[in-house]
Amino acid sequence: PINFAYSLLAALLAGNASIVKASSLGFAQTRIVAGHMRQLLASSHAALTPYVNVIQYERDRQDVTEELSALCDARVIWGGDETVRRVRMAPLSPLAFDVTFGDRYSLLAVSAAHVLGMTDAELEKAAQGFYNDTYLYDQNACTTPRLVYWVGSGAEITLAKPRFWEAVRAYAATRYPIPAVMAVDKRMAVCRAALTLPGGARQSPMPDNVVTRVQVAELTDETEALRCAGGLFAEYDAQSLDALAPYVRRKFQTLSYLGLDPREIRAWALGKGLRGIDRIVPVGHTMDFSLTWDGYDLISTLSRVIDLPKEAR
Repeated sequence: PINFAYSLLAALLAGNASIVKASSLGFAQTRIVAGHMRQLLASSHAALTPYVNVIQYERDRQDVTEELSALCDARVIWGGDETVRRVRMAPLSPLAFDVTFGDRYSLLAVSAAHVLGMTDAELEKAAQGFYNDTYLYDQNACTTPRLVYWVGSGAEITLAKPRFWEAVRAYAATRYPIPAVMAVDKRMAVCRAALTLPGGARQSPMPDNVVTRVQVAELTDETEALRCAGGLFAEYDAQSLDALAPYVRRKFQTLSYLGLDPREIRAWALGKGLRGIDRIVPVGHTMDFSLTWDGYDLISTLSRVIDLPKEAR
């Protein structure tokens, strides 16, 4: 609902005037942000008024998209792959370019030994962070973890999983009701996984339907396709991050972590030459927006640089 504000922020910081399409679905978040913007533009930030144009129109009005695209020097497209394909059908001027944000996939890597060593208070804080990364957005954000990748020995992982998931379940149970239709969707996703995932998949026991866990035997494209809102998570166990490397595709965006050293994750990612993973962040911070996003330095990308001789600089 507020992706339009991210685009506008980056454009303003790069010195651009913008025409930004907000969602036409009538989200409350859109109205709140737009209302605050109107207040600022009518008072302390009136000088920015010519640079800020926020509009709404139905997504099937391709004629409007084409008219606006013809004006662009840079066109920023947020949405799934289908949205990117549809907007790209509207031609740009020869010197203009696209910055696209399509479908992405994200995961959480957890040190089992770390979970076993956490105090109850520390574990509750981690569970709250995981909740904010996932349930708070119905697992629909591109940054939300869908796979939990456990690192440790078999014995450590066996002991750590119930402790972690019970903390998550306890935190989510009073904050996230599961509607009947979502419960059915989760059940269907589990059955589909059992039928289609290579090596098989099994549902891990939980006391209720707040957290649904699917243990997978292999990491494949089919694992990535296991998606369902409302607290459905694939799980994979390994002794190190190495088993993850062959699975990482260009579509992979955020690797969040709990109990792992980010410097070691960085060294691992660079050493493996991964095509994907554009962000490495601690659990609870997957939705923190940065001006470096999906591999783009947005300020640099949305800026025009004029090359001058040394004496003119």
